[in-house]
Amino acid sequence: MWKSNPPQSDYYAVIFSSTKSDDLEGYEEMDVLTMKLAQEQEGFLGYESCSNGNKGIFISYWQSMEHITIWRNNMTHVKAKSNAKHWYKRYLSQICKVENSHLFKAV
Repeated sequence: MWKSNPPQSDYYAVIFSSTKSDDLEGYEEMDVLTMKLAQEQEGFLGYESCSNGNKGIFISYWQSMEHITIWRNNMTHVKAKSNAKHWYKRYLSQICKVENSHLFKAV
């Protein structure tokens, strides 16, 4: 869900692929809260996600590395990350520079 169309200039994608654990106590509430806060964060452009059972991929899009760093240091986000090894069996987080993109929307 993009706030608007992808920017014409370079931007960044944070890709988080994961396999959730069986014990997700507190996960749902924190997920809702961090999504709300991220969407309010300056520099946040949008996100896409998909899941299948306990496996998922979440991609957030940001205007710059500086905006990602500010979000990375957000205290609520730091608290959520401190539970990562409890909520996930496996995760991989990657930051990528997007130099080109194409958007198609069926009318």
